[in-house]
Amino acid sequence: MQQPAIEVEHLVKRFGDVTAVNGISFSVQRGTITALLGGNGAGKTTTTYLVPRLYDASEGTVTIDGHDVRTLSFDTVSAAVGVVTQEPYLFHDTIANNIRYAKPDATDEEIIEAAKVAQLDEQILGLSDGYDTWVGERGVTLSGGQKQRLSIARTLLVNPPVLILDDSTSSVDVETERQIHRAMTEVMKGRTTFVIAHRLSTVREADLILVLKDGEIVERGNHRELINRGGIYQDIYELQLRPQEDVLLDATISGDDGGNS
Repeated sequence: MQQPAIEVEHLVKRFGDVTAVNGISFSVQRGTITALLGGNGAGKTTTTYLVPRLYDASEGTVTIDGHDVRTLSFDTVSAAVGVVTQEPYLFHDTIANNIRYAKPDATDEEIIEAAKVAQLDEQILGLSDGYDTWVGERGVTLSGGQKQRLSIARTLLVNPPVLILDDSTSSVDVETERQIHRAMTEVMKGRTTFVIAHRLSTVREADLILVLKDGEIVERGNHRELINRGGIYQDIYELQLRPQEDVLLDATISGDDGGNS
């Protein structure tokens, strides 16, 4: 059997008296997608942040290709694991320089290519100054969907083999959601990916789904396995994920009736 790309063993993370992650273990194979689901405070973000050492574990180990992340330099881990957040830190600078932040020596061509993969290039070119358009402090001039895609473009410049994605979007229209999903699909190709999942499309494509509750993994498997099993995942699917399917289907039918692709 091929050695797992990432191995998590008996991982515990405490913040003072609060245990955010409580003794979880799982293996992730190279080039696969692992989705983490659960309610607020379930431990999803903490679990993923322990991989690139944004937090250090209180107990247990995380290994990447057999190397304990605690023995690797920060630069090595940063090059290996890219983190795409919904709200990246943006500077009062041009869009190009905000993307370039991840790789200061990136060429204009590299920045444009990253923006294209992130499904952001056309929108940037539609702005008055294109890539030279200035972004307000914390990105106040950009929408939530644009910020997330800028974060994807920024991460692409580093080209990490492991990705951590937050696919949460709030109050975006269906077309923006599709653009973000296309961007995430492109950036995940050939990479080992962790996704803090909120969308049906992401969950269905995952090779492994981890359902967390109170810092523990309570269910694991793929979409079909967990649906057939019946349990917490099926409840999440029925209450949160299946309604998304109906909304997207209605939007697709409406688009077809209107003659738009």
